[in-house]
Amino acid sequence: MRLDKFLCTTLGITRREAAKVLKEKRIEVNGEITKSIALKVTDDCDVEFDGRPLRFEGPRYFMLNKPQGFVCSHVDDHNPTVFVLLDIVSPEKLHVAGRLDGDTTGLVLLTDDGQWSHRITSPRHHCEKVYFVELADPLPEETIQLFAEGVQLRGEDDLTRPAKLEIVSEREAVITISEGKYHQVKRMFASVGNRVVGLHRAHIGPIELDEALAPGEYRQLTAEEIAAFMP
Repeated sequence: MRLDKFLCTTLGITRREAAKVLKEKRIEVNGEITKSIALKVTDDCDVEFDGRPLRFEGPRYFMLNKPQGFVCSHVDDHNPTVFVLLDIVSPEKLHVAGRLDGDTTGLVLLTDDGQWSHRITSPRHHCEKVYFVELADPLPEETIQLFAEGVQLRGEDDLTRPAKLEIVSEREAVITISEGKYHQVKRMFASVGNRVVGLHRAHIGPIELDEALAPGEYRQLTAEEIAAFMP
């Protein structure tokens, strides 16, 4: 992470204020005063402000607008991972709270707080997720009732939990599900003879993807967003 961004995060200041602090020679990195805003800070660096060590404290929470082609794992032999998009210290310590397939776009939550993410991913909490869906074939109105009753997925013993389906146009829909079976949305539409050609997640529980985030961009969650999944 660039030093100016590190200072903004640890001191709660703006980029302009960080540049001023550096110009005033109040920052030391590994025992040496520096004025370089672009200096890269790693886990091995000792950063001090007026002689006081600066470190990240407490858990971290981010939302990311996942682009197509990125996977939600730390290591993949064939595709880039979402963690390479994060210009932060120790991205490897974060995990994804609710993964998306490589070809699915939209809201991804990342954190190093295991208890917080458990309240999103645990099946017993039935956290609702909202997706925009593009389909290969026209969508009959009766699919709304079928999804509301639950459908049988191939290889599953039980029906899916009731899902809310809103048909936007002939081949577009919004679906809200409250479970997270493998490839669930794609398999639900496959069970009624259709095929998903585009999938974008817009909500996880009460947290909505920030429209200001372009694909690949991220931001820290607000206190209100974090509290939405606190006990």
